[in-house]
Amino acid sequence: MLAPAPAAAIPVRHFDAAAPRRLARALADLGEGARRWRLAAALAWLDLRNRYRGSVLGPLWLTLSTAVMLGALGWLYAALFRMPVGEYLPWLAVSLILWNVIATAVGEACACLTGAEAVIRQLPLPHSVHALRCVMRNALVAAHNLPLIAVVFLIFGVAPGWGALLVLPGLGLIALNAFAAALLLGMLCARFRDIGPIVGSVMQIAFFVTPVIWKPELLDPRLRLLLPLNPFHAVMETVRAPLLEGGGSPWAWLAALLWTAAHGAVAFAFFARFRGRIAFWV
Repeated sequence: MLAPAPAAAIPVRHFDAAAPRRLARALADLGEGARRWRLAAALAWLDLRNRYRGSVLGPLWLTLSTAVMLGALGWLYAALFRMPVGEYLPWLAVSLILWNVIATAVGEACACLTGAEAVIRQLPLPHSVHALRCVMRNALVAAHNLPLIAVVFLIFGVAPGWGALLVLPGLGLIALNAFAAALLLGMLCARFRDIGPIVGSVMQIAFFVTPVIWKPELLDPRLRLLLPLNPFHAVMETVRAPLLEGGGSPWAWLAALLWTAAHGAVAFAFFARFRGRIAFWV
């Protein structure tokens, strides 16, 4: 008589508190989140639909308000800085729209995880999906405003040339920084709820010390050398310089790469160390 076949062994996952394998689990979370990018995109689209439910224009209201602001500030500050409107307004269009993209990404990064509290507590999704969802939601909003740059360039006859192709890696750097900010600020704001207002105040100060409204040429040459120490300026230059100058300074690109690497390293180190506590913080 033949003996019955043994039942299939059920895999048992062991967890050793003395060796929690935080690095491996963080990398697995990031990898699984990247594989579920379609889910993040669907959630981002749903967020926009819910945010503008009942609105006639939806996100185009942001485009309209940005266009009105460009028209008002462009003529005013061109007169204050004694610059031709055809020279200043394209600069302002690129700078202001990029700053809005960065500031919105930073602001929403603070609520990246706390806003997904119900999902985090009920579903075993990778936490990086929520960060990717935040980035994609801001990318969809930015897609409504970026065409304004082409409209302004067309009106004033600005032709960027082939150097404008460097905009693509520049936008990639902005996306990487937005993802790192969503992880880092999302966790910090989940643990310490006072961080959000502090970040908002810091961004207001950063707006005035970053060349958004004013041009670097207005600074003393010695102070101009310190601009790469401003991470917002460095990252913005990777998109603004290819559009307006045909490429940009190698020092600006180097500074942007170094700031992005440092930002990503800090965000990943924090994520790897405290990822397991997110469900208790939100």
